Amino acid sequence: MATKTKVQSIIDENPVAVFSKSYCPYCRSAKQLLSDSGAKFYAIELDQIDDGSAIQSTLRDMTGQGTVPNIFIGKKHVGGNSELQGKKKELPALLKDAGAV
Repeated sequence: MATKTKVQSIIDENPVAVFSKSYCPYCRSAKQLLSDSGAKFYAIELDQIDDGSAIQSTLRDMTGQGTVPNIFIGKKHVGGNSELQGKKKELPALLKDAGAV
Protein backbone atom coordinates (compact mmCIF):
# COMPACT_ATOMS: atom_id res chain seq x y z
CA MET A 1 0.00 0.00 0.00
CA ALA A 2 2.85 2.40 0.80
CA THR A 3 4.29 1.85 -2.68
CA LYS A 4 0.97 2.66 -4.36
CA THR A 5 0.75 5.86 -2.29
CA LYS A 6 4.30 6.80 -3.31
CA VAL A 7 3.58 6.16 -7.00
CA GLN A 8 0.32 8.12 -6.87
CA SER A 9 1.97 11.08 -5.14
CA ILE A 10 4.73 11.17 -7.78
CA ILE A 11 2.04 11.23 -10.50
CA ASP A 12 -0.05 13.83 -8.65
CA GLU A 13 2.81 16.18 -7.72
CA ASN A 14 4.55 16.37 -11.12
CA PRO A 15 3.09 17.69 -14.38
CA VAL A 16 5.12 15.00 -16.16
CA ALA A 17 6.34 11.85 -14.43
CA VAL A 18 8.61 9.34 -16.14
CA PHE A 19 9.23 6.00 -14.47
CA SER A 20 12.49 4.99 -16.09
CA LYS A 21 15.61 2.84 -15.90
CA SER A 22 18.98 4.51 -16.36
CA TYR A 23 20.29 1.97 -18.90
CA CYS A 24 17.12 1.76 -21.03
CA PRO A 25 17.46 3.23 -24.56
CA TYR A 26 13.67 3.71 -24.84
CA CYS A 27 13.68 5.66 -21.58
CA ARG A 28 16.53 7.83 -22.85
CA SER A 29 14.64 8.48 -26.07
CA ALA A 30 11.47 9.49 -24.19
CA LYS A 31 13.37 11.79 -21.81
CA GLN A 32 15.21 13.34 -24.77
CA LEU A 33 11.91 14.11 -26.54
CA LEU A 34 10.52 15.68 -23.37
CA SER A 35 13.70 17.74 -22.92
CA ASP A 36 13.65 18.82 -26.55
CA SER A 37 10.02 19.89 -26.04
CA GLY A 38 11.06 22.10 -23.13
CA ALA A 39 9.12 20.00 -20.61
CA LYS A 40 9.81 20.12 -16.91
CA PHE A 41 9.56 16.48 -15.94
CA TYR A 42 10.34 14.26 -13.01
CA ALA A 43 12.18 11.05 -13.84
CA ILE A 44 12.62 8.30 -11.30
CA GLU A 45 15.21 5.67 -12.21
CA LEU A 46 13.76 2.40 -10.93
CA ASP A 47 17.08 0.56 -11.22
CA GLN A 48 18.73 3.01 -8.81
CA ILE A 49 16.31 2.87 -5.88
CA ASP A 50 15.60 0.13 -3.36
CA ASP A 51 11.88 -0.13 -4.07
CA GLY A 52 12.18 0.12 -7.86
CA SER A 53 10.82 -3.36 -8.59
CA ALA A 54 7.89 -2.78 -6.21
CA ILE A 55 7.14 0.51 -7.98
CA GLN A 56 7.28 -1.20 -11.39
CA SER A 57 4.93 -3.93 -10.14
CA THR A 58 2.53 -1.29 -8.78
CA LEU A 59 2.59 0.56 -12.11
CA ARG A 60 1.75 -2.69 -13.89
CA ASP A 61 -1.26 -3.12 -11.58
CA MET A 62 -2.35 0.49 -12.13
CA THR A 63 -1.83 0.79 -15.89
CA GLY A 64 -1.53 -2.71 -17.30
CA GLN A 65 1.92 -1.74 -18.60
CA GLY A 66 4.85 -3.62 -17.06
CA THR A 67 7.61 -1.98 -19.09
CA VAL A 68 9.56 1.27 -18.82
CA PRO A 69 9.40 4.07 -19.59
CA ASN A 70 6.00 4.47 -18.02
CA ILE A 71 4.94 8.06 -18.66
CA PHE A 72 2.24 10.26 -17.14
CA ILE A 73 1.38 13.76 -18.38
CA GLY A 74 -1.11 15.81 -16.41
CA LYS A 75 -1.85 12.79 -14.17
CA LYS A 76 -2.94 10.79 -17.24
CA HIS A 77 -1.13 7.64 -18.32
CA VAL A 78 0.41 8.18 -21.75
CA GLY A 79 2.15 4.81 -22.09
CA GLY A 80 5.74 4.16 -23.07
CA ASN A 81 8.23 5.65 -25.51
CA SER A 82 6.36 4.48 -28.64
CA GLU A 83 3.16 6.14 -27.47
CA LEU A 84 5.00 9.33 -26.51
CA GLN A 85 6.80 9.48 -29.88
CA GLY A 86 3.42 8.97 -31.56
CA LYS A 87 2.11 12.09 -29.81
CA LYS A 88 4.83 14.45 -31.09
CA LYS A 89 2.31 16.71 -32.84
CA GLU A 90 0.02 17.07 -29.82
CA LEU A 91 2.81 17.00 -27.23
CA PRO A 92 3.23 20.81 -26.97
CA ALA A 93 -0.49 21.20 -26.17
CA LEU A 94 -0.44 18.27 -23.71
CA LEU A 95 2.56 19.73 -21.90
CA LYS A 96 1.03 23.21 -21.83
CA ASP A 97 -2.26 21.87 -20.43
CA ALA A 98 -0.33 19.97 -17.76
CA GLY A 99 1.68 23.08 -16.81
CA ALA A 100 4.92 21.37 -17.76
CA VAL A 101 6.34 24.10 -20.01
